[in-house]
Amino acid sequence: MGEMSWSGRQGVAVPAAARAMSDPGATGRFGTYGGRYVPESLIPACHEIEAAFREAWSDPEFRGRLDTLLTVYAGRPTPLTPAWRLSHELGITLFLKREDLAHTGSHKINNVIGQALLAHRMGKERLLAETGAGQHGVATATAAALLGLKATVFMGERDIERQELNVLRMNVLGAEVVPVTTGSRTLKDACNEAMRHWVSSVDDSYYCIGSVMGPHPYPWMVREFQRVIGEEARAQCAAELPVGVPDYVVACVGGGSNAAGTFAGFADTTARLVGVEAEGGAAATFGRVGVLHGFRSLVLQDEDGQVTEAHSVAAGLDYPGIGPEHAHLRDGGRARYETVNDEEVVQALLCLARTEGILAALESSHAVAWVIRAAKSGEIAPGSTVMLTLSGRGDKDIASIKELL
Repeated sequence: MGEMSWSGRQGVAVPAAARAMSDPGATGRFGTYGGRYVPESLIPACHEIEAAFREAWSDPEFRGRLDTLLTVYAGRPTPLTPAWRLSHELGITLFLKREDLAHTGSHKINNVIGQALLAHRMGKERLLAETGAGQHGVATATAAALLGLKATVFMGERDIERQELNVLRMNVLGAEVVPVTTGSRTLKDACNEAMRHWVSSVDDSYYCIGSVMGPHPYPWMVREFQRVIGEEARAQCAAELPVGVPDYVVACVGGGSNAAGTFAGFADTTARLVGVEAEGGAAATFGRVGVLHGFRSLVLQDEDGQVTEAHSVAAGLDYPGIGPEHAHLRDGGRARYETVNDEEVVQALLCLARTEGILAALESSHAVAWVIRAAKSGEIAPGSTVMLTLSGRGDKDIASIKELL
């Protein structure tokens, strides 16, 4: 598992790679990954955002306002729910961190409220965003309405067809949804268009990135805004478990923000960290080092180094790269990354719905699918404790589920 070091908690040895889940410094590097690969015209904007975030993050007034909104508006803390029937069926103890119960229906609201407050503090008038499954777009439209900002959301034409409900929600909230008709018409292409638009409107617009990707400071900043998931879950697990820490901490991974926020709360513990990717979009598993959307990480590529199309039944995981910190955690051995296929995902969604009465998003169902498979195969030993972040609810996926069934 690589070099080991002792944490400040007596008697707990953790991999040195866990130190990656701190401030990456001015270069924005997680080992060899991360950095800032953007047009020259965007360098000043990235520096401006980094300086503004560092100032805001050390300002008690900003942190206090963020905490208040997360509590009274977003509905935090989200509960840690025992999955009693599924636990019995699998022979393990499974807890679900219920981000599906946060306002707007997913973890996205944690990051977006933070970035929207930062944009407002910086005097920006409009939020730009990309979205795949639509949850980040909905969260961005929501925060913009709350703070009196304009919102423009770029979304692949194919995802607009898959996520009609979320498009309607964005429109009702007052956001402009811009269809992207290039490439695969999915999340990757929406990111391309959002970044192009940012170049031409950087003076009055703030690019609100939805995951731990993009140029520095975004991967670090988004992880810090999502850290609330892991910190809450850590305290909740300590109250529920005799040893305080679960054996496994599991989350789905596309770009990887819900996983990064979750892992940040457990990186200095003995918990095994597992990120679960879509088999057709598994950059941590099948990717090679490359540059995508302003950052260096693991990217799905062909023999000529061209970015290849990702595929997932879940629009939010239909992305050919992975956040740079995840690539670093993988290389250092602190986290492992597994894949599941579309059929396993659909069956996991049905299993959770019929055993626990919880309809999870297709994205979150990737994590559920791996836990089911690993518990049944014995990879997760009987009697183990597992904490799984349920990143979003499945209302948005009903049309897709109907087709799949």
